[in-house]
Amino acid sequence: MQPLVSIIMGSTSDLPVMEKAMKFLDEQQIPFEVNALSAHRTPEAVEEFAKGASARGIRVIIAAAGMAAALPGVIAASTTLPVIGVPIKGSVLDGVDALYSILQMPPGIPVATVAINGAMNAAILAMQMIALTDSSVAERFATYKASLRKKIEKANADLKELKYNYKVYYHHRAAPPPPQGSHHPNPSRQAPPTRQAPPTRQAPPTLKEVPRLEH
Repeated sequence: MQPLVSIIMGSTSDLPVMEKAMKFLDEQQIPFEVNALSAHRTPEAVEEFAKGASARGIRVIIAAAGMAAALPGVIAASTTLPVIGVPIKGSVLDGVDALYSILQMPPGIPVATVAINGAMNAAILAMQMIALTDSSVAERFATYKASLRKKIEKANADLKELKYNYKVYYHHRAAPPPPQGSHHPNPSRQAPPTRQAPPTRQAPPTLKEVPRLEH
């Protein structure tokens, strides 16, 4: 099986966070690989990996790192593949240091950075990238998006079952169907009324036109 996504982490201590990405890719049937490489401890190995990833069939790289998180940027500098960076929350600055390290890339070397510990969104973004050129992956992603809507609908249905004396029930009303023959992109939004020209103001009377008052 040929991996399409490569997950790289600076240390195995990042594994509890990155397991969310692995679980999502596995559920969505996206082949992936996992490796631990350090931009500071094994710089040669990181460069070799980044330069050879495309030739091995990798389509997207997810790189996770904490503290002085150089790993995603170093990989992005050595490959033409899209790189998604995952800042890992550390023990000192709660991951803000890693977030800034990954975000502040120079022009020409972008890293698509997700939230701190945002491994799940990194995997979702990787799937969306692959779906651009793979119809079967696109169909599975559309199914996943629909499942999110169903989860919210079920959650709302469960909330309606909660009983309180002063609980008011919100009834969602669907938008009315567009009138026949209407070509307005959003019929619920009517076009603003046309502005009428302001009435012409008459010039003030001249001194000769002012009537004289009798004393």
